[in-house]
Amino acid sequence: MTTYIAQFVAKHRIIQIEQNSIFTWRQESGDIDESLLADKIRRESAIHFYRLVAGSNYEIHTEDISISVWKTMVF
Repeated sequence: MTTYIAQFVAKHRIIQIEQNSIFTWRQESGDIDESLLADKIRRESAIHFYRLVAGSNYEIHTEDISISVWKTMVF
């Protein structure tokens, strides 16, 4: 297993705050599938970020979050 790091930006459809962050994950060596990576970031990082920002008065849905992966590399 190899550890990778990615720099990404998450944007919500309504909430006007961007999440500029990094994300680490482990996978077998090989090509990185950016669409699978974006889904993983959305589920494991961005959804929690926007839930924290929105508080309990607004429900956050994963389909309202877009992810742009800027770069990836072995960590």
